[in-house]
Amino acid sequence: MPYVITRKKVIFDYAGLDCDTPEKLLRSPLFLEIVERFIERLASRGSSLFAFLVDGLPGTRRDEMAGSLVNLFRLLSGHTAQEVDAMSKDYRHILKKAEHLHEFIEELYNFWRRLERFIYIESPRRSPYAKSSIHHAQFIKANDELKNNVLYLYRRVGENLLGKNPRVYRQLPAGANMGMLLEKVDWNCPEGFEALRDVPFIRLSLIEPPLILYPEMNKRKGAFEEIEGVTADMIQLDPREWFCFPAKVGTLTAFIYFHQDFISLGLSLSNLFEIADFDDIEGLRPDIMLLFGLKTALPRGTVFYEDRGAGMLIGMIAHSEDVDYFGYFKKMTLTLHNIVMLKQGALPVHGAMVYIRLKDGSDANVVIIGDSGAGKSETLEALRVLAEEHICEMRIIFDDMGSLGINSQGRVAGYGTEIGAFVRLDDLQAGYAYEEIDRSIFMNPDKGNARLIVPITRYSHIIKGYPVDMVLYANNYEQIDGDHPAIQFFSSHEEAVPVFRSGARFAKGTTDEKGIVHTYFANPFGAPQRRELHEKVVAEYFKKMFETGVKVGQIRTRLGIEGFEQKGPFAASKALFEIIKRLRS
Repeated sequence: MPYVITRKKVIFDYAGLDCDTPEKLLRSPLFLEIVERFIERLASRGSSLFAFLVDGLPGTRRDEMAGSLVNLFRLLSGHTAQEVDAMSKDYRHILKKAEHLHEFIEELYNFWRRLERFIYIESPRRSPYAKSSIHHAQFIKANDELKNNVLYLYRRVGENLLGKNPRVYRQLPAGANMGMLLEKVDWNCPEGFEALRDVPFIRLSLIEPPLILYPEMNKRKGAFEEIEGVTADMIQLDPREWFCFPAKVGTLTAFIYFHQDFISLGLSLSNLFEIADFDDIEGLRPDIMLLFGLKTALPRGTVFYEDRGAGMLIGMIAHSEDVDYFGYFKKMTLTLHNIVMLKQGALPVHGAMVYIRLKDGSDANVVIIGDSGAGKSETLEALRVLAEEHICEMRIIFDDMGSLGINSQGRVAGYGTEIGAFVRLDDLQAGYAYEEIDRSIFMNPDKGNARLIVPITRYSHIIKGYPVDMVLYANNYEQIDGDHPAIQFFSSHEEAVPVFRSGARFAKGTTDEKGIVHTYFANPFGAPQRRELHEKVVAEYFKKMFETGVKVGQIRTRLGIEGFEQKGPFAASKALFEIIKRLRS
């Protein structure tokens, strides 16, 4: 079957469906099934439009309605209503009520557009064009063809039915919301994972922003637990229902496999991670692997384990509506990344890093560490708002997760993981989401903890390694007064480490936590799972920072205090400006 309709999503093989002309689109099995499903929806709701169809198509059984209507649309795509009436008496009765039929067409069009729509084209394995732009051009053309064909038929049928042209043409996204160019690539698959060999890799993705998605959940719950091993029955899957997003997570390569029911979340990774090159996949084995949507019996819903024999960390998430939230994709991937970083002697941090250059020539590379809702991204956004007045350059290195390493000059340097950000709409400065609407993916904008996924930086920036000048803990729950300034520095690593280790914050509702909570080093993603190793690495890096003159302290964002959701980060960012001015003096 060249298409599947699942959980309000339509996923189809554009080449297999053969609908590159309006005529072929009308003859496609997908179009017929969409009409059938819409009629069933009208019938189940007792809609007056269904009563209109019953009355207007006399002698047509319910199971024949869709076919009869599709045939009528085929006639109306090339002829006026008067011409159709002269050609066939079967539609004379329904054509007399043209306004009612046009209302049906409008609602059918809306029904199609309210589905999440995904197209794909698969290129041959080991294609000689794998590294060229030929398939890319074909893919872009296919999406444009689909969009144009749907719009053409919608307008042409309506015009021929009513005998007049519309006064307003709205160029709505009527084709695919997202698409992917697929390719099966031979990689170094370890024993026990043979089922993954035939899962195609995403080599190119397409997004028609602004894109609004409505996953079932709007927050993440629980923790990712480690298991001792994996049995063969846990990895059973049908490769025809799965896709792989090969991501560059910092310097690591991750194969993120997902079931088709989670395709909207899986493809949203395009706005968060760089897609790995062909040379990062062919004949190689990834550093980390995630299987999202397994219908097998896992010991718990979200687990991972370290396969030392294969040299990989592997995460597994069960197929459930409870995990239909982008945070599970993002955070499990970063948990695995962080464990690998610890093994390599780097210090993963849950935070944000930015390079700031002021108009007076002062500059600094600043790291802000804090758990979800602590004010990391919001403080960076406040900096962006002040940019016109104070800043001549601002470059984000990472927005949520990164790592500290030692560069060739012996300095502590910061490295990122993502090219995008997954941020709360509520905590952004007014208007920012609208400014970025043409590149963004919105998730559940009508609910609490509404989110935005938007690209914010380039991959070359996140792997460059920027020497760190300042490391600040994001304190979102304390007010500012004489004893508690907006930014306060520590005098030694013995004073600093306990504050970071405590990980105190006021929970903002981004997870299932409430009130003042404590998270080990503000990082539940890898640090607690390898606590002994993490403590050793922390001691090395905090000593190194104080020895090399890195300023270590805390910044009071007040994001968790009612009424200071925007004023708090804004005031903290202004205090940061003053410190940067003095930093080079």
